Amino acid sequence: MSRIAQRFAELKTRSRKALIPFVTAGDPNPAVTVPLLHAMVEAGADLLELGVPFSDPMAEGPVIQKACERALAHNVSLRDVLGMVKEFRQKDRETPIVLMGYMNPVEIMGYQNFARAAAEVGVDGLLTVDMPPEEAADLVAALAEVKIDPIFLLAPTTVDDRIAKICAAASGFVYYVSLKGVTGAAHLDISGVEQKMAQIRKHTDIPIGVGFGIRDADSAKRIAAVADAVVVGSAVVNRVAENAEQPEKIQDAVCGLLREMRAAMDGK
Repeated sequence: MSRIAQRFAELKTRSRKALIPFVTAGDPNPAVTVPLLHAMVEAGADLLELGVPFSDPMAEGPVIQKACERALAHNVSLRDVLGMVKEFRQKDRETPIVLMGYMNPVEIMGYQNFARAAAEVGVDGLLTVDMPPEEAADLVAALAEVKIDPIFLLAPTTVDDRIAKICAAASGFVYYVSLKGVTGAAHLDISGVEQKMAQIRKHTDIPIGVGFGIRDADSAKRIAAVADAVVVGSAVVNRVAENAEQPEKIQDAVCGLLREMRAAMDGK
């Protein structure tokens, strides 16, 4: 059982939904990332999504685009991100980490080289926004060799046949994008999300995480009522951005939000 599957199994026994915050590695500078990851776990995160900075993050809104720019100003590469995971694992061997990003850096490193390097430092899952499952067989095979979960996106517009294909290729969890648009877009339709959850669950029994549009404790609570995991990206990254010039304040800003979300999700 993968570390991701193990974590979801543990949460299920406690009737608890997963809180999965996203941060961009190296934002606003590389020294911030690993301590922030540890702080987010202490604040209630169950899994972590670590963004690999990329120059053309096509699925992202302005908040995460600018996070990539801040990280790339420090020349943060995929190998640097793997180094951050390795450092994190020196103190935390339990919390699953999913890398989220785009195919170009992985292509340059090579699928097998990446998979081996990622497994060696303790990466648990990979979500590549611009790699559809129809084109991912070689990558999925390389990840399977080292027991890294390939995670794929589902959209509100994904039709039933394609949901089945994506769910068949995925492991760990599937990531449902709760709205049409880029990260940070505004409107969150809970009833629409609930209907889509029922449709997706016809095709898979692996957990379903929901992201995009989750901004605060109330929206996290409402999504947790219908999904297995709540993925929070732009709301977290925005707090990093607000304190980019005073990075010593970032942990308190981010973790305050996560504690509010965790309490709301747990009904406290």
